[in-house]
Amino acid sequence: MKSMIKYSGVHLPLILLLLLPLAGCKIGYSLSGASISPEVKSVFVDYFRNRSKVVNPTLSQSFTEAMKDKFVNETGLSLNKDQGDLEFSGEITGYDIRPLAIQKSETGMDFASQNRLTITVKVIFVNNKDHEQDFNTTFSAYYDWDSAKTINQVESDAVQVITTQLVDDIFNRSVANW
Repeated sequence: MKSMIKYSGVHLPLILLLLLPLAGCKIGYSLSGASISPEVKSVFVDYFRNRSKVVNPTLSQSFTEAMKDKFVNETGLSLNKDQGDLEFSGEITGYDIRPLAIQKSETGMDFASQNRLTITVKVIFVNNKDHEQDFNTTFSAYYDWDSAKTINQVESDAVQVITTQLVDDIFNRSVANW
């Protein structure tokens, strides 16, 4: 009596032999949604100078560091100090605070019930492995707050929220192919 296992009339060794070539297949995915060519190994993020009319003294440094952190932590690329397979440069071009919603008070005077901080960043992206993905684009994000609070009361949180949104948008445009 043979001790070979059969499944629906096909020998198990034959099934394993047919599945063996699939064992070497590798499916690439990322929790961050990044779709980066395997030949891309490094990233360079240049310092983003603040060229806006209103200058937040810590914005350039915090934005640049947030960019570096996002790309290193979510892609596994190594950070280079001068050039990389992916390169980001640019400048902060806008830091604008404006009244958003105007309402009339009981005395008939107009006042802003909400304000908006908008930060705009010009980004030059170069993919040295595929120049068809290069771009030179302006990104903008904002934060709204109740006018009962001053900009000094909300600025730290607002800048953090806006920076996160801008970095996410830049990340998605450059490596997530969204």
